Amino acid sequence: MGAKKNERKKKNTSSKKPIDEETLREIKVRVVGLGGGGGSVITSISASLKRVLFAALNTDLRALEEVSKKKKIKSIAFGKKLTGGLGTGMDSDLGRRAAEEDVEEVKPLFAGQDIVIFVSSLGGGTGSGALPVFASMAREMGCIVYGVFTLPFPFEGEKKMKIAREAIKESNPYLHAVTILPNEKIFEIVDKNTPLKEALSVMNDNLARSLEGLVETIYETGLINIDFADVRTVLENRKGVRKLTYLNTADGKLEEGAQEIVSRALSNPLYPYKVDKAKGVLVNITGGNNIGLTDISSISEEISGYTEDDAKIIIGITQKRSYKDRVRVALLATGCGTEYFKKELGEEENKAKSSEKKKKVSADKKKGETKKKKAKEKPVKKKVKKEEEKIEVVPRREESGFIEKEEKRVPESDEEREIIEEEERWEKPSFLKRLRKDDN
Repeated sequence: MGAKKNERKKKNTSSKKPIDEETLREIKVRVVGLGGGGGSVITSISASLKRVLFAALNTDLRALEEVSKKKKIKSIAFGKKLTGGLGTGMDSDLGRRAAEEDVEEVKPLFAGQDIVIFVSSLGGGTGSGALPVFASMAREMGCIVYGVFTLPFPFEGEKKMKIAREAIKESNPYLHAVTILPNEKIFEIVDKNTPLKEALSVMNDNLARSLEGLVETIYETGLINIDFADVRTVLENRKGVRKLTYLNTADGKLEEGAQEIVSRALSNPLYPYKVDKAKGVLVNITGGNNIGLTDISSISEEISGYTEDDAKIIIGITQKRSYKDRVRVALLATGCGTEYFKKELGEEENKAKSSEKKKKVSADKKKGETKKKKAKEKPVKKKVKKEEEKIEVVPRREESGFIEKEEKRVPESDEEREIIEEEERWEKPSFLKRLRKDDN
């Protein structure tokens, strides 16, 4: 009896299906703070973001010491031979060469990562110079590369803004999506008399909340899931057009209504551009157990009203007991239609290529129509030509042999004979006249 029981037990164990390891693999997201400003941002947001790997890259050893106090952040100094462990000032060329010096040391950061998010305050030498080098490396290693950048304050000077613009332009071919936040927009949230450190802290908190919404969208299991394939579809931007990305998370009470909550999600004052004309949208709606289908439908309809008719909108729904009567909307929209940073993000080039393509198609179409027209007209022309040629080569009646020659009438008088001879003389070709004259 015991032997049979053991045999049945073995049989049941062997019938279990092997676990598919791929289905259990978590999506890996690494947030990289590049340069002094980038390191400062990730130091502020690392505490609130779970399940995400952080890294700080800088040439300045002293700045990295501050960042490394956060155990969650991996710090790597690059370009030590070139910079001597110091910063690069506003020399972006030095920042680029420093990055190229230590690419092999930085490379392991991107190995096996699904999404790499570069966070940098552009305008300085380190972040602006190193960004194209490291973004290129991450893309070559198969990562989806998303850039979140702040721009210098106007009082920092035109030169810093020029460096920032150039960094975005050079990095553009390696970025799948780009979010741009000008520092000056912070004064739309805080008073102008607010201390700078406090003002920047407000911006970092806003960015942390937005990134947290994206991370939860990727990782949270809900009633309707947004999986990595959905995230890839929206962020990867296969057509290579319109990379400008809007990222925001907004909270509200359910009783406020869908319109009010969506309005907050769509109108982050830190952004110099809006969601209008977006081509790809990810929306994750998180609510309590009492959130209804009507609420979700209203939120979805409100958001879709701001996008293009052919936009791809992917919606996820998560329920949490802790939310009770609250709703949170995490929104990511790519392909925002705007003139903002059009040149740096290659929009003019894409537009020119599209225009050239349209012109070529139009020219080819016109050429084809002309060809068809000629093809229809050609046989008619040939026929006319042949008839003309036929008329030209028709022999004189007397020489053709088809009819008999007319008999010449014999002149009846000497006067008549002279007239006929005179006519014949004028009808003869001139060279025959000369020959006849010579004979005489």
